[in-house]
Amino acid sequence: MARNDNPLDSFFQQIFAGVPLGDVRSDDAGIPHVDFSQTANVSDIKDRFAAMSRRSLVGIAAVALIVLGCAYWWFHPALNIHNPDIWALLFPLAIALFVLFRSARATYEKGGGSHEPSPSKAKLFKGLALIPLVVLAAGIVGWLLSASFFPGNAKKFASILPTEEYEFAEDIAQVNYDEIPVIDRDSAVLLGNRTMGSISDLVSQFEISPIYSQINYNDRPVRVSPLVYADLFKWLQNRGTGIPAYAIVDMTTQDAQVVRLDEDKGIKYSESEPLARNIDRYVQLKYPTYMFGEKSFEIDDEGNPWWICPVRTFTLGLFGGETVSRAVLVNAVTGETQDLAVDEVPGWVDRVYPSDLLIRQYNWRGAYSNGWFNSWLGQNGVVQTTPGINGAAGYNYIAKDDDVWLYTGVTSATGDNSIIGFVLINQRTAESHFYSVAGATEESAMSSAEGQVQNLRYAATFPLLINVSDRPTYFMALKDGAGLVKKYAMVDIERYQNVAVGDTVAETQKTYESLIAADGGSADSGAPAKTFEASGTIATVAQAVIEGNSHFYVTLEGDDHIYDFPLPALVQVVGYGVGDHISFSYVEGSPTSPVSEIADAKLAASASASGGSEGAGAPASGAASGSVSASENEPAGGATSASA
Repeated sequence: MARNDNPLDSFFQQIFAGVPLGDVRSDDAGIPHVDFSQTANVSDIKDRFAAMSRRSLVGIAAVALIVLGCAYWWFHPALNIHNPDIWALLFPLAIALFVLFRSARATYEKGGGSHEPSPSKAKLFKGLALIPLVVLAAGIVGWLLSASFFPGNAKKFASILPTEEYEFAEDIAQVNYDEIPVIDRDSAVLLGNRTMGSISDLVSQFEISPIYSQINYNDRPVRVSPLVYADLFKWLQNRGTGIPAYAIVDMTTQDAQVVRLDEDKGIKYSESEPLARNIDRYVQLKYPTYMFGEKSFEIDDEGNPWWICPVRTFTLGLFGGETVSRAVLVNAVTGETQDLAVDEVPGWVDRVYPSDLLIRQYNWRGAYSNGWFNSWLGQNGVVQTTPGINGAAGYNYIAKDDDVWLYTGVTSATGDNSIIGFVLINQRTAESHFYSVAGATEESAMSSAEGQVQNLRYAATFPLLINVSDRPTYFMALKDGAGLVKKYAMVDIERYQNVAVGDTVAETQKTYESLIAADGGSADSGAPAKTFEASGTIATVAQAVIEGNSHFYVTLEGDDHIYDFPLPALVQVVGYGVGDHISFSYVEGSPTSPVSEIADAKLAASASASGGSEGAGAPASGAASGSVSASENEPAGGATSASA
């Protein structure tokens, strides 16, 4: 063999000197390697370990325990049999131990190397080899018991989220336009991040966390997010006082501000803490057996910052039927914790159940209510939540009863462009309400709204559900390419061709109320719906196109109102001209009053067909030219009238 001058060879020769592992040499590329095919003898290595002193073994064990402890402290997995991460570690470990014990058993059964045959040791290792097999079998059985196809599990999955059916108009209050969230999460993040420029003393030290949890604060929908250290050096510089502020964005007014905390009340437990005060590590090590879900950042009624950490529980087998059983509340300033059952969580907390978990739970109910086989084959009665943008789950939030409720539409298993209803789920209690309403999906409504401004190429946000005159209505913002809100849109869920677009919420509201009034509804979002009747001689007629919708504006002689006739709902108005007599119903508004019905439309149609003005008809009996009357929308026999 030619002499090898590779310096690495001498190094490896020293390492393996006297160890019969094989010939150490370099290949053609000069890379040293050990050839085990020649003189390898693993039993010699075993003998060397056997010859080690007890002190050496104790030292090795101590080092191993220290490394293991440091790894646990850093990664802090939940020490729970239901934790999938634990099983991801146990499975390869069990397989390795099984192979090791089987090898040892074979060695002592037949003998080999320096080991003499020993039936007692062979029997011992045979028994030890059963332990990893039992662990593997337990994991497999636990997984099977968690599966939806396991007999009886489908019904259990379907019952995890009990849902009751409610009437929309009775359960959802009429919209208050002063409290409606007009921006989505992305816009809130954009506004919140811009506020950092207003605090020059903090902008170089901190950033705003991307959490932006939506909560109700002082009866208003807001998103809150803590500041985080900009980097490790900023943490070293500021860790003594903690994080001095959090950001809050009002979803209604679009006002964003950074709220400063008192000097001695900085946030010391956060996601950006790298060591013991890291919120995930802190709460997990304090409750080592709890499996925590998606946490949220919230503020209580006094503005104090808290972390809400839901505790996950699996109710079927090892990994099936996930829900939330408890919540750990952590004071972000002091580290004080409260371990509470779900029904003990205080009312100021808004988010205990993560949104994605609630969507999964409702989809289990929709898929498995009639059994597992039906979810795949017949699919009788199988429903699912509507998808969102770019394949993500589609949902939004509404404020109801001082809680945050998750909203999503419900469609058939085929995933068509219509909904059979929608569901509201309380994120604090998991109370679930279903409302049966046939109409367009959120995606269809978004497309309708974008179609009204297609020349501007605005993109619609995922809709918000509101109640306008007892009609379920989609409300959404229209944003430009930079993510800034430029317009707003309202779409009737049941008649999604009714689309109103405006530059402000008030303008959008007025246009939408005009549309639903023309459809026979009421634009009054307050107490009882009230319509008025008017008749008289037309003084002026003007036509305009607003956001793609045609409108006729009519005034009557001796009347100061401007009446709005939207097309195509009231297309009969085109048969009228100046000087014609007309009677109609309308809803009071300012500066225009939307018309809901033309009382003598048939006469107008006859006049238009004959080409004569006499076909417009005479004033109805008892009604003088230019007169207006009002009446409440009450059951027959209960109407009242008054002369205007």
